[in-house]
Amino acid sequence: MKINSLKTLTMAALLLALPCSASAQKKAVAKKTKVSTIRQAAAEKVAQPDPNFYIFLCFGQSNMEGNARPEAVDLESPGPRFLLMPAVDFPNKGRKMGEWCEASAPLCRPNTGLTPVDWFGRTMVASTPDNIRIGVIHVAIGGIDIKGFLPDSIENYAKNKAPQWMKGMLAAYDNNPYERLVTLAKKAQKDGVIKGILMHQGETNTGDPKWAGMVKQVYENLCGDLQLKPEEVNLYVGNIVQAGGKGVCIGCKKQIDELPNTIHTSQVISSDDCSNGPDRLHFDAAGYRELGCRYGEAVARHLGFEPKRPKNLPVAIKKMVVPADAITAENAIPGNEFPKVDSQRRAYFRIQAPQAKKVVVDICSKKYDMQPQGNGVFMAVTDPLPVGFHYYFLNIDGVNFIDPASETYFGCNRECGGLEVPEGPEGDYYRPQQGIAHGQVRSIYYFSEHSQISNLKSQTSKGEWRHALVYTPAEYELAKNAKKRYPVLYLQHGMGEGETSWMLQGKMQHIMDNAIGKGEAVPMIVVMESGDIKQPFGGGNNQAGRSEYGASFYPVLLNDLIPYIDANFRTKTDRDNRAMAGLSWGGHQTFDVALTNLDKFAWIGTFSGAIFGLDVKTAYDGVFANADEFNKKVHYMYMNWGSDDFVNSQSIVDGLRQLGIKVDSSVSQGTGHEFLTWRRGLHEFIPHLFKK
Repeated sequence: MKINSLKTLTMAALLLALPCSASAQKKAVAKKTKVSTIRQAAAEKVAQPDPNFYIFLCFGQSNMEGNARPEAVDLESPGPRFLLMPAVDFPNKGRKMGEWCEASAPLCRPNTGLTPVDWFGRTMVASTPDNIRIGVIHVAIGGIDIKGFLPDSIENYAKNKAPQWMKGMLAAYDNNPYERLVTLAKKAQKDGVIKGILMHQGETNTGDPKWAGMVKQVYENLCGDLQLKPEEVNLYVGNIVQAGGKGVCIGCKKQIDELPNTIHTSQVISSDDCSNGPDRLHFDAAGYRELGCRYGEAVARHLGFEPKRPKNLPVAIKKMVVPADAITAENAIPGNEFPKVDSQRRAYFRIQAPQAKKVVVDICSKKYDMQPQGNGVFMAVTDPLPVGFHYYFLNIDGVNFIDPASETYFGCNRECGGLEVPEGPEGDYYRPQQGIAHGQVRSIYYFSEHSQISNLKSQTSKGEWRHALVYTPAEYELAKNAKKRYPVLYLQHGMGEGETSWMLQGKMQHIMDNAIGKGEAVPMIVVMESGDIKQPFGGGNNQAGRSEYGASFYPVLLNDLIPYIDANFRTKTDRDNRAMAGLSWGGHQTFDVALTNLDKFAWIGTFSGAIFGLDVKTAYDGVFANADEFNKKVHYMYMNWGSDDFVNSQSIVDGLRQLGIKVDSSVSQGTGHEFLTWRRGLHEFIPHLFKK
């Protein structure tokens, strides 16, 4: 009792003795409680999701994953308002799974391409106020069945049904892409609000009657696991590649269009006119941009915003239509579809150059800008072109190069592309024909003691090995003709071309085979050499007989090449069985050589001969002055040119005829300074050779 009374008294005394201290203590406790409450409220406020951070879940197969290579415009980050929570690590970009970062291609995995989500996000940024951020979580696997997103099916699918090439992609998500999507979505819900689900899937399930039901199950699972209200979180489903009705999975379009019949909160995003890649299964870069913008416009509209497209969205591509009658040019390397030529003689060119800014095709001295077609592809169509052979180049950002789809031809002082615009049946004389025996074109090397082209920089050695082509007629190889000898035509190409030009561009061997096979020309050997005019003209005098350009070939021809041919082929070695002809500057060389060596040549021809400054009365020491003597020595002289040719030999022909010189001539109608002119010239020239 005493103990208890003492305690009671003591407590009472203490309370009575400290009235001021108790009051202060009460105030201190109240202040502390208020501070604690403020801090707790602040902490709770920080922990609340930002209602202006809109999050979207994105899943599906390859077209959601992204199949097109991103172009420059796709790689620029749209800024901090478009964010990605990566579903895998991106070591090369410093991205960590589950940590927000600025979104830019690629979004799915490090080795994937452009996806519609890229331009969905950009469109949402453009369509919403500045205080709203857009976040995406992106899980997709090329070729995956919709069962790959069903929790009760994924284990069996990953182990037993997924193809081998898909195993690595599944492993990136620990063999459960649905679980990865949900796990990250729950984390993201602490930061923002899920406003929609984007899907692009169905190609793998084309024609599957259970597909819509399984999509509904995936959608309902997501809504249940993430506590989402379907009426607040729509499902946006993109349609498949249509490719003008020729899409590989075009049968899937109907089942996607009908998905809202199964899921009333779903909306189908049209893929009408979205461009595609050559496989007709995946969109190209332009197609992904367009589809992504359509996703964004649909979502913005649903959320009450006026849809706006990004300002840096490339201008809509106008696809180039190639008519059905266009055929692949004969000059295309086998396996290539382009270049093509249509029935109106318009040429179509195509090149893939993803990093290019400007691409131009240069043909027939006219340049055409190649238009972007998406996915790094550029195309161009020309105006109607003259029939015949044409050199051309492609130019990317100021640099000329050979079209990788074209065979190469030496012309314009370098290798370049070539395009044959076909004639009709009138061109059969230069095409190989069935029933006609074919000769051979041999590649030979001979040593010339008089050659100096390769030794201009060093005079330590004399002479060099040189290359030439030699045509022998079909009968040359026959046993019965083993001792027969043949006349020889030395045939020269033009400035900036080479010894292969008459064979490849001029189709000389077919012209010879057909003319000989039909009895129009006598069997003969034809020799073609570079003539030291492959390099560009260096300027100086260009008058006939006075130019140094190509003159270094003359002693080679006379002292090395002709003796080599006569020693190694069965030739007739007298002047009456030796002819010389040439096109353009080769015609210039023909005049220079043959007219000063009439003891070696009795037949002369020029095709658009580049013969300038010729005074027929005094040229070549007056060789034309005595017409009777000249006409006895030269058994046939011929000159041709094109009606549109910048080289016109009419004045030379007229001057020679006034002197009494026998010279035959013709004008190739509708052609210029080009190989069709020269094919026609050769075809008209050879029937007159080596006949008495």
